[in-house]
Amino acid sequence: MMGSVGVGGGRAMIEESEVEASGIEVRGAVEADIGRLVEFNRRMALETEGKELEPATLRAGVAAVFCESVAGEARRGRYLVATIDGRVVGALMHTWEWSDWRNGYVWWLQSAYVEPEFRRRGVFGRLYETLRGEALEEGGVVGLRLYVEEHNRIAQATYRGLGMESGGYVVMEEMLGGPTDSSGA
Repeated sequence: MMGSVGVGGGRAMIEESEVEASGIEVRGAVEADIGRLVEFNRRMALETEGKELEPATLRAGVAAVFCESVAGEARRGRYLVATIDGRVVGALMHTWEWSDWRNGYVWWLQSAYVEPEFRRRGVFGRLYETLRGEALEEGGVVGLRLYVEEHNRIAQATYRGLGMESGGYVVMEEMLGGPTDSSGA
């Protein structure tokens, strides 16, 4: 059964989810999952970009997602985790942005990771479909987006298989100080 909280807060909370025949269950992450989420993020950065993230910064960044609000700001994001037999085997974070062009929220998927031995078994698909279902149920959500490393063709094929397509944008950035990783990139 899924519960829902208004779009303005940007989070529809999963109370529990049905277990499919595959044995994959999806739930909202809890603070006890922080260590696992930190490890997933560390592995993802190393696998996809060859970056070693600064551990204290990474842990603080993951933990900040669990704060209800910071200095009066809305929550920063929300994690979903996929479990098999009680073991967390995959996760994704989502954040939200207001689209004035579409008069609704776009939910951004970030920090998507599935343990290597559980890949190609429907774990990410289950996470995505759960989030997509919440977005449709909540209303006011006009789209789901993510960015993917340009050379990660396997991930791109996975996203296309779920119905996503290239948005036609190139990501531009200027990172403004602070420790991000130890690779110097």
